[in-house]
Amino acid sequence: MTEPRFTVTLKQIIDEFRLEVLYCPGDPAEILIAENDITRPGLQLMGFYEYFNPERIQIIGKMEFAYLSTIDEKERVEHLTALFAQHIKCLCLSRGLPCFAEMLTLARQYSVPVLRTAESTSHFTTNVLSFLNLHLAPRVTRHGVLIEIYGEGIFITGESGVGKSECAIELVKRGHRLVADDAVELRKVSNTNLVGTSPENIRHFLELRGIGIINVRRLFGMGAVKLQQEIDMIIELEPWDSTKTYDRMGVDEQYANILGVKVPSMTIPVKPGRNTAVIMEVAAMNSRQKKMGYNATAELMQRLGYEDITGQEIVKDFDTF
Repeated sequence: MTEPRFTVTLKQIIDEFRLEVLYCPGDPAEILIAENDITRPGLQLMGFYEYFNPERIQIIGKMEFAYLSTIDEKERVEHLTALFAQHIKCLCLSRGLPCFAEMLTLARQYSVPVLRTAESTSHFTTNVLSFLNLHLAPRVTRHGVLIEIYGEGIFITGESGVGKSECAIELVKRGHRLVADDAVELRKVSNTNLVGTSPENIRHFLELRGIGIINVRRLFGMGAVKLQQEIDMIIELEPWDSTKTYDRMGVDEQYANILGVKVPSMTIPVKPGRNTAVIMEVAAMNSRQKKMGYNATAELMQRLGYEDITGQEIVKDFDTF
């Protein structure tokens, strides 16, 4: 099965980075970008086009501009014609560099948008790559709640009615920030990172059984919500089962596999009398401690004389949760 291909419009990029439009052959909202990488066409301006991808955004920086300035006009036109003849998706000049007249002529001939930014080449390139990686990333939508707790992105899952939204609203009351409720869009922005967002049409809304739908941003203020958050941990809530043995030491490392990315996970049983929100806070703080190199279980076991405390690594596919 072919994976869906996501796109962003050239207008989104222009608006996001406040680019100056020197030439555009049509409505930038109808020009689609599907490649999450860019090219600085220094080699191409010298005639090397092997492995060249014209679907990428092309950025002319100070180095490329300096080279074009040192050659005579006839040679410059030949090199630029070869580049534009590839029907490149877009050409952008950085550092507010002046545009050669032949660039605009060729842009009209080959229907190539030409843009300009005042930003430095490296800074602009880094920001564009981050933007494209987020908006073009492979993604899945899963049922749950995503909330930021002490800077940690905690994705709360569990069967309907287990208390995910009630836990989320208690955490918001305690000063943490809601990212998404009910449907969480998970995007793979790198081989080791997932970012979660909310679908725009339900953003900032939360359902509480017995009360109905509330708007968290309007009820608790802008400080209670966040647009996106990296996923640091998955916590599955399940009704307490007295016949089940729950992990009490935390020796075994549990992970969930989402889009090929391993994310630390744990299961928390819920029952009347347990303060789930406080447990979530402790889980988030403990996760930060582990990332900083401290493991309370390891220290305790060493104090008790158990030097080898290597636990089992358990990786579950997220769809089996």
